[in-house]
Order: sequence, then structure tokens, then C-alpha cells
Amino acid sequence: TLTEYLGIWYLYSGVISFVLAALTNYFLNRKWTFNSQDPRFIRQISIFFLVVGIGLLINNTILYFLVEYFAMWYIWARVFSSLANMIWNFLGNKNLTFKHNKKNMDNKICIVGLGYVGLPLACLLSKEYEVSGFDVDEKKIEELNNGHDRTNEIKDLKQYGIKYSFDPNIIKESNIIIVAVPTPIDEHKNPDLTFLKDASRIVGRNLRKGSIVTYESTVYPGCTEEICIPILENESGLKFNQDFSVGYSPERINPGDFEHPLDKIIKVVSASNKEALDTISKMYSSVITAGVHPVSSIKAAEATKILENVQRDSNIALMNEISMIFNKLDIDTKEVIEAADTKWNFVKYSPGLVGGHCISVDPYYLTNRSIESGLNPKFILMGREVNDYMPTYVANQVMESLKEAGKELSKSRVLILGLTFKEDVPDLRNSKAKELLVELKRNNVEVLIHDPIANPEFISSFFGQKNNTIDELNNLDAIIV
Repeated sequence: TLTEYLGIWYLYSGVISFVLAALTNYFLNRKWTFNSQDPRFIRQISIFFLVVGIGLLINNTILYFLVEYFAMWYIWARVFSSLANMIWNFLGNKNLTFKHNKKNMDNKICIVGLGYVGLPLACLLSKEYEVSGFDVDEKKIEELNNGHDRTNEIKDLKQYGIKYSFDPNIIKESNIIIVAVPTPIDEHKNPDLTFLKDASRIVGRNLRKGSIVTYESTVYPGCTEEICIPILENESGLKFNQDFSVGYSPERINPGDFEHPLDKIIKVVSASNKEALDTISKMYSSVITAGVHPVSSIKAAEATKILENVQRDSNIALMNEISMIFNKLDIDTKEVIEAADTKWNFVKYSPGLVGGHCISVDPYYLTNRSIESGLNPKFILMGREVNDYMPTYVANQVMESLKEAGKELSKSRVLILGLTFKEDVPDLRNSKAKELLVELKRNNVEVLIHDPIANPEFISSFFGQKNNTIDELNNLDAIIV
């Protein structure tokens, strides 16, 4: 009898937990949701009503003992599965833990591209699903299999149990494939879709019937349907929206920002048909506590990410121009921004160097598409011009200050302290510190560089000079932080 009560209590507590989750989601997000389409919820509540219903209808009969037997079996099954999981974790990871495997086995997921976007997503999804990861970088795969994340975004990587490989055949094992590869620009500031096209070809060759391919890479509106889907069809021999479906959910991760982790950022989702949208929404909502926001089309989802970064880039451009004006007027820009921020509808942005692989790149995806459609996007390009000029402006300000201090540029030693495109990340891609370095050296200034986070080998390759040690940072005439 005690065993029966414990079994029923366990099932009952599961139902209560979902009700509490619904209340929590309502108060936090003003949404009534308890993830009722989650297979675990359906199973939990069905078993609960079955057991309680039978228990109430019958008494002191053989069926009563069947209910009791079921409850006892349920508890012991949980106990043995937990013990088995503990032994498995210990043998595989040398980590003694009773963590029970509750993974959804209806879908298997493969993440293509294991960088700042793909790896955190793989780790998050692995909490609910069986996840594998594919990347063409063999050295990166070796690092990941050894538990090392070169982006410093994930701690204790081995705990997630993800299968990493540079063999594209691993894609065939999954029915949901998520593509998260870089989408940079070329030397002419046009979209460079090389990585995206190559990834689509690899996925297409390993795509099985009934699969869903979801893209997270930032692209211009229309790219997924015009570029990616035809490649998938050609490489797989399958028919789009008959044999496979496609979704798009723009990545919104902010590297180095641990106050806004992936699961706390609302996920915009879209798909080529309703069934795929439902599947994608359920998948993301099972791990994204902030919830999902479906939109009507893949184009709308693509445009959403572009808008987010264009808006930020334009606002920073405004503050950069303001800072140049205030500098001429001998006004402290930071003081003015702090004062203006006391008004409720002022949006606070700060001037600075705009680099990296998102804000300084994505606007060109939209402007290129706009020009192709016959519309010249003047405002966006003006903002880009201002932000692209800032490294030169900063270099000129430093050199003017050196001259005012009576220093000869050819005899001056200047330190650039911090080389990555933003704070607290090791990523050097499109870092404006390089342009700053080039401008100073062009004027015969001796420039030293130091970054405590970035990989020294990557620094030497990207900047063309070594990462100076702390002991070498002496007799300096100026420091740029």
C-alpha cells in the first residue's frame, strides 16, 4: 500500500509541477503555457488519471492489486534506471551522478557548425534530446572530444554527452539538422555565402527522407528559400516540402554575456509548413525557458535578425558621430550620455569600435539585397561609413595627443590593450584593433599589443606580430584600451 501511494504521489507531483510551471510562465512572460504538447507531459498526466481513476473505481479486487503492482513496478524501474545511469556516467565521464536520462527519443538532432552559435545550442538541446555535432575543422573536433571549448563559452563540456565528428555521415543519424555556420562578407563588403553553401551541400548529401533542416545563420531575407533549399534538393534528390522540410530560427546568442544565456532569450521560429513549424517550436520550447515566437514566413524570420543588428549598428553610429562633435566642443560625451539616460524614453548606447561577425557585417547583407531590389539604402550605409571610420579617428586622436605632449611619432611606443572584437571573448574576427594598429604603424609609431584572453597563435596570425608579454610593456607613451 505504501508503495502504491508513493507511485501515485510521484505521478501527482508531476502534474502539480506542470501547473506551477504554467503559473510561473504567466507571471514572468504573461503567457498561459504549460507545454501541453510535450510528450512527457501527455504521458505523465495520462498515467496519473489512469492510476487514480482505476484506484477510485475499484476496491479490494484483483484489479486493485494490479494497480498496486503497476505503482511498485514504476518506482523500482525508476530506481534501477537511475542506478544504471549513475554507473554509465561514472564509466564514461568518471563523474558519479544519479542524473536520470529523460531525453526525448522521438527526434535526433545534428548541429552543423560548432562555433559560438552551434556549440551552446548543442549543449542546451542535449539536455532533452540525443545530439551530435558536425564540423569540418578536425582540430576543433579533437578539442571538443577532449572536453576543450576554444570559445570559452561552455564549462565542463563532457557532461553533455554530445557525439562530435568531422565525418559528414554522422548527419544521416538525425532527422533534425540545424545549420549554424558563419556568414561573413568579402573584401567588397558583399555577402559571402561560401560556408552556408558548402554546409547545405554536405547536409543535402546526407539528408534522409522525412527530415527537417533548420538554419540559424544570419542571412538576407529570401536567402534560405532562394539559395539553400535548391542546394538541398539537388544534392539529396529529395523533393522540398514533400520529402523534407526547412525551418529558419535566427541565432540571438551574445558571446561573453552570461547574464543573458541562450535559454533566457526568446527564440524566433519559422518553417516551410505547419507540421515543421510545430516540430521546431516544440524542440526549441523544450529547452528555451523564455519561449518561442513563431512568425508567418522564413523571410520574416530572416529579416528579424537583420533588423536587430542594423538598429544597433545605426544607433552606435549616431553616438560615434555625437562623440566626435562633443570632442570638438570640449564636452565629456560619457557625462552627457549619463545625464540623458535619466529621461525614461532615452535609449542608452555608447560610442566605440564596431567589429565582430554580427553588427559590423549584417547591415551589408540587407543593403546588398536592397540595392538588388532597386532601392538605395542611404541611412544604413551612412551609419556603416561612420563606424568604419572610427579606428582611423581614434588613431588620429592618439597621434595628435602625442604631438601635443612633444613626442615624435617615430620614437613613440603605443600599447593597444585588448585585441578581440569585444570584451570577455577570445574571438578576433573582424576586430577593429587591427585597423587601429595598421593606421598607427603607417605613421611610423611603434605599436605593442596585448590580450590576456585571445589565443597567442591566432594573434600572431591575425595581427602579423606577437602578443607582447606583460614584462615587455614598458616605456610606453600611450595606451589604448
